[in-house]
Amino acid sequence: MFNFIKNIFAGPASSEPAFAITSETFLVDVRTPREFRSGSVKGAVNIPLDSITKQLGKFAGKSSTVVFCRSGNRSSQAKKILEQNGISNVTDGKTWQNVNNLLNN
Repeated sequence: MFNFIKNIFAGPASSEPAFAITSETFLVDVRTPREFRSGSVKGAVNIPLDSITKQLGKFAGKSSTVVFCRSGNRSSQAKKILEQNGISNVTDGKTWQNVNNLLNN
C-alpha cells in the first residue's frame, strides 16, 4: 500500500532517456581525454566532441552507437554532427553515469 501511495505522489522515476545497449553497441564518450581518464563506461572509447568530424570512419558500419558526456550537452551536439554526416542509429545517452547505470542493471 505504501508503494502505491508513494508512486502516486512521486514524479517520473527518471528524466534520463531509456534505450537498449547490446554487445554490438558502439559506446562513445565525447568528453575530453582528461575527463575520460577520470572515469567512464566500461568498454567505451573516447572520441572528444572536437574530433568527431575527423574520426567519422570509426562510426561507419556500426549498427548502434550511443554517445554520452558529463551533462548531455556535448553528446547532443555529437549526435547532430554524426547524423548530418550520414551516421544513423545514434542515441544520445546524455550522461556517462546514465549509460553506466543502464549497463549495470
